[in-house]
Amino acid sequence: MKVKHVIVLHGLYMSGFVMRPLCSRLESSGVNVLNLTYNTLDPNRDAIFKQIDEFIGNEPTALVCHSMGGLVARAYLEANSSASQFVTKVVTLGTPHQGSHIAQKMKQKGFEAFLKNSVEFLLTQNGNWPFKAKLYSIAGDLPIGLMPLIVKGSKSDGTVLLDETKLKGMAEHKVFHLSHTSMIYSREVVDYILKCLGEGS
Repeated sequence: MKVKHVIVLHGLYMSGFVMRPLCSRLESSGVNVLNLTYNTLDPNRDAIFKQIDEFIGNEPTALVCHSMGGLVARAYLEANSSASQFVTKVVTLGTPHQGSHIAQKMKQKGFEAFLKNSVEFLLTQNGNWPFKAKLYSIAGDLPIGLMPLIVKGSKSDGTVLLDETKLKGMAEHKVFHLSHTSMIYSREVVDYILKCLGEGS
């Protein structure tokens, strides 16, 4: 089944505004896009999941998510609504699937106030991808950010460790020489996303 609908979920401290260029490229390919803005510091699961359900209806759908958005997508699939059965693909950009090392460090150092309720997503530790929807995990290896200072010699996009973006059961893991935020705006990344959405259609 060809993907008809795409739901875009942004990352921590962001809004749908930063995802607009990506959404425009996706829309120009002929899919309907929901650019969903949510409060990352106080995410209302019921409200987020309801919006996703209503947009999906019963159409083949993909979730395209940056960073924390990928963890929100996972929580949505775990909730297992009837609409979620129509999600065939999930594409994540810089999502710390195995839990965020930076968020863990912030909590240890007493900076939890800066994360608030985002920790319910960022500190989850997952080892595998158990859903029927295929997972395409995109990572960056241009370390512009705090991560090189926190974990010396590590491979990261500056915010998320490369290893955090990997899960058993994912369909594909693709690395681009980009930083955590720049991958949102990369034409190369969008081309790859479109390729993923077209696979098996």
